Order: sequence, then structure tokens, then C-alpha cells
Amino acid sequence: MMNRIKKMLKGEKGFTLVELLAVIVILGIIVAIAIPAIGSIINKAEDDADEAEITMIIDAARLYEVQHEDSLPVDVDTLLEQGYLDERQGGDLPSGSVSRDDDGNLAFNPGS
Repeated sequence: MMNRIKKMLKGEKGFTLVELLAVIVILGIIVAIAIPAIGSIINKAEDDADEAEITMIIDAARLYEVQHEDSLPVDVDTLLEQGYLDERQGGDLPSGSVSRDDDGNLAFNPGS
């Protein structure tokens, strides 16, 4: 016991096992909170990317319709073949077609 007091008085520094365990527990709690948050951010980004792709497909169909005088519905493959859309790296565009809905708006109809 005297040795320990002498060491403390000399100013030796270090971490006790309890302090290290406390830090590990705190880090574990932070990770447990961060992983679901990061997962939801990734899911939202994927959903936003899907919406952006559909908007891009509808815009390409709008150009196609203007140049081909009301020849809707048009499918994604036709838009790709005729150069209204470009293939993207890292994944395929969704399959389907674009047509006018009951209100006269362009709508994307996903394929199977």
C-alpha cells in the first residue's frame, strides 16, 4: 500500500482497468446509436436516387413525346436505344414505361 502511495506522489500516470472499461462501454453506446442512424441515412439516399431516376425517365419521355408527336407510352429501353437516356454506371435503370395518367400528366409505370 505504501508503494502505491509513493507511486501516486511521484506523478506516475496511467489508466486503470475500470477507466478503460468505462471508455469501451461509452464507445459501444455511441456505436449502437450511430449504426441505425447511418442505415437510415443510406436508405433515404437510395430512395432519393430512385426518385431522381424516375424524374429523369419522365423528362426523357417528355422530350421523346415532343419529337415523336404524341407517341406515348414509351418504355425505358426505347428511350435508351434512341439516346434520350444514358446507361448509368454501377446499376441499371428501372424497367417500365411512361404514359399519361387520367389527369394527363406523365407517369412512370414500373415493369416487372
